[in-house]
Amino acid sequence: MRDPEFRGLVYVLLFFIALGTTFFHLAEGWTLVDSFYFTVTTLTTVGYGDLSPTTDLSKLFAAFFIIFGVAMLFGFIHKIVEHTTKRERAKNSLN
Repeated sequence: MRDPEFRGLVYVLLFFIALGTTFFHLAEGWTLVDSFYFTVTTLTTVGYGDLSPTTDLSKLFAAFFIIFGVAMLFGFIHKIVEHTTKRERAKNSLN
């Protein structure tokens, strides 16, 4: 969490999860738990299919949410892998 770029990605990820959860709760009338669950399964591209948007507004939101959210999530994962790789290289160079 010392890396400002990583910290920024964490905040953006939390914002996206909160945004999706709030939007689907209000637009679809789902519970907060269902809205959170749908948001996380959508961002992680799991998409079980048990919940899906029913209104045109929700479908449009979901389409853009998926495009930007998945890209952001992959950036977050990339940063974790980059940090882990850098740490392992540093550890191996000491040996």
